[in-house]
Formats: sequence, structure tokens, C-alpha cells
Amino acid sequence: MAHTRIRKFNTRETYPEQKIDNDLCQAVVARGTTVFLRGQIGQNLDTSECVSIGDVAGQAEQAMRNIDMLLKEAGSKLDHICKLTIYISDPRYREAVYNVVGKWLKGVFPVSTGLVISAFARTEYLVEIDATAVIPD
Repeated sequence: MAHTRIRKFNTRETYPEQKIDNDLCQAVVARGTTVFLRGQIGQNLDTSECVSIGDVAGQAEQAMRNIDMLLKEAGSKLDHICKLTIYISDPRYREAVYNVVGKWLKGVFPVSTGLVISAFARTEYLVEIDATAVIPD
């Protein structure tokens, strides 16, 4: 298979209150060199528990912790992030979120896109961060 899929799940279990039945995963390693991560939120990947409800910086911290963990599981690391997309639900969250991301990615210099959106899949989510990285030779 050309791609490795990490932490597969079905939305039936992740969002039991919604009638959705999609097979997804948290990360895809494409052809062994590129890692595409699912957007990460303030959710513990091992327990599916939403953390830091009402605290955008805490949710950004958990999202970055998830990104770090998923990249390591894929054979990469934070230093190899090429692209970030950061979604926030309120423009006033930008400074808090970007300070957290900046702490995790000091010296990495990825390209980044930031968007303010009207809503997430659940009302308690305040920020979502997705990343694309490489696995070096």
C-alpha cells in the first residue's frame, strides 16, 4: 500500500450524538515521505475527552501535543512541519493560540494560514490546527 494510516477511527464512536458513519484516521503517511495530519483540537487522543473547555490556549496546547505525538508515531517530528493551518472561532483568540503554536515551533519556520470560522463540529471546540510534515531521509 502506498499510504500508511495512523489511528484509524469511525465517526460513529467519535461523535455518537451525530448520525455520521465515516472511516477516518488521524494521520496519513503518503509514499513514506509526507505526513498529513487531521486537524487537531483540544481532545485527548487516547481517551477522546475534550480538555480545556472554555480555554483556547489550553485547547491549542492539547492540539500541539497531539500533533507532536502523531508526527512521532508517523516517523517524523515537529522540526519537519512544512505547513500549518490554524482555525479559530473568534479573532480575539489569535494572540493566545499563536503564542502556544510559536512556543512549540520555535525555530521551525513553517508556512502558515490562519482562518476565522463560524463554528466547529462541537460547540466546545475553540481552535483546530492541522499540519503537513515530511519524514526526512
